[in-house]
Amino acid sequence: MTFEHFIAQRFLPKDRNSYSGPLVGIATYSIALGVLVMVMAVCILRGFQSEIRQKVVGFGSHIVVAPYATGNAYEQTPISTQRPEVERILNTPGVRHLNFYADKGGMIKTEDQIHGIIFKGVDQGYDSSFFASSLVEGRLASLSDEKASGEIIISQTVSRKLHLGLGDKVRTYFWQDESPRARVFEVCGIYNTDLTEFDEHYVVGDLRQVQRLNGWDSTQVAGYEVLVDDFQQLDRVAEELLRQLGYDLTLTTIVDQNQALFAWLELLDVNILLIIIIMMMVCTVSIISALLIMIFEKTSTIGVLKALGTTNAGIRKIFLIKSASIIGKGIVLGDAVALLLGWLQHRFHIVRLDSASYSMDTVPVDLNPWIFVTISASTLLVCLLALLLPTAYISRVEPAKTIKFD
Repeated sequence: MTFEHFIAQRFLPKDRNSYSGPLVGIATYSIALGVLVMVMAVCILRGFQSEIRQKVVGFGSHIVVAPYATGNAYEQTPISTQRPEVERILNTPGVRHLNFYADKGGMIKTEDQIHGIIFKGVDQGYDSSFFASSLVEGRLASLSDEKASGEIIISQTVSRKLHLGLGDKVRTYFWQDESPRARVFEVCGIYNTDLTEFDEHYVVGDLRQVQRLNGWDSTQVAGYEVLVDDFQQLDRVAEELLRQLGYDLTLTTIVDQNQALFAWLELLDVNILLIIIIMMMVCTVSIISALLIMIFEKTSTIGVLKALGTTNAGIRKIFLIKSASIIGKGIVLGDAVALLLGWLQHRFHIVRLDSASYSMDTVPVDLNPWIFVTISASTLLVCLLALLLPTAYISRVEPAKTIKFD
């Protein structure tokens, strides 16, 4: 143990007449509160961003590859599933999965209502984990039979609006070649994602139904949906795929398709930054106040240490070590409470939300360990850097005056 550590450990005896003792306690709890607010704010906002992003991606994918000539939802130019680009896409680093899909615009007609829909056709290779986790009733459509499945899943929003339940027959109409085509499907599942804009329109069924409606063969689809391993690497993977595509294909990312939504999600980062700045100021002011009181209270001790040959840098190190101990206790306490609250919310969903306003029914929490580590390390570093200026007062203490005064 160094001399500075030895002195720092004995600096604040539990003396009721000491002014610095209560202030150190206040500083510790202030730092704990600041860390708690910062960690919870980042965990909640990151969780909110992640939840919305996963839902939007679940209705489509990270990247969509389609023909340049693709028209609207009623008239589409097909693309073959046997093109050489398929193998090249699957072998691209960062690509996790590839789906074939085809959308078809149409409507559901009941006895008293008409509702517009987008029929999303998928095959057996489709990554159905998103819709499987969103099911509230029933099951996913069975796509394993040799003939096209007549089962579909609809959203809870459509189910309530049209009074449809499991096992009900649904009459749908699709526009093709300037004439409507009718199809009857059976509801086998009901899902809910709380994304009203999507839930109101998407119906999921067999890809072969769309192929038949469009007059395509079994190898023709509307495009490829590509999922990546890491959303943060989306732009890099998209650029790599773009170089591998033929001249007649185009590529769009989920961000390009939903620019307004993702721009709004990025604005949340500004809120996170503002909260962190304010809480960092609270932490630094608290620890600076406690340090200054400690320095003023220990002026005579500083004089004695200087008289014994201790340098200004050594004394400054003593106070910084003591301050780091106070900051560390506050950080550990704040992290512990934040982890407990976050786990309780993640496990028991204590705080609920209005799904119509927030697109989710509970407050999401992202308990990423790196959030705790980054905020804790940043708080310690910022506070210690802020203490360099007040510790400069130590160099102005004159041993002769302080010892004489005592």
